[in-house]
Amino acid sequence: MTAIYSMPGHVIRRLQQISASVFAETMKAEGLDLTAPQFAALYMLNDHPGIDQATLAGLIAYDRPTIGGVVDRLVGKGLVTRVTNPEDRRAKRLALTDAGRDLLARLMPVVACMQDAILPGLSAEERAEFLRLATKVADAGNALSRAPLLPLPVRT
Repeated sequence: MTAIYSMPGHVIRRLQQISASVFAETMKAEGLDLTAPQFAALYMLNDHPGIDQATLAGLIAYDRPTIGGVVDRLVGKGLVTRVTNPEDRRAKRLALTDAGRDLLARLMPVVACMQDAILPGLSAEERAEFLRLATKVADAGNALSRAPLLPLPVRT
């Protein structure tokens, strides 16, 4: 066996290709032009309406320069609103429109169903173990990323 096939970086890249392909084909079958980062943005804006672009970028581990384009496309599709923050005129607050909420509600079961296709060949128990280990690795290496996950602080 060629050594590259057992290198984590190579395998992770292949898994990313599979995930992106499954997502794109599923959206195409649904008649939608929506990317995985756009879906993640919609999901987080549903959970955290009124956040700014920098916070959104951190919540979905997306780099700040690129998140602007993601938000621009969602605004252009009528799925997200962007309004000036009255407390900081430089910042823009983001929220889902009614169309954005409706689309997200429609997509949630579709995206849930595609998860098995992203990890073919694994039983439910193996998928859970894979996700546990992959999350452990992602959490441990988060600071090494050019776009680390930056969750909101837990309020007590």
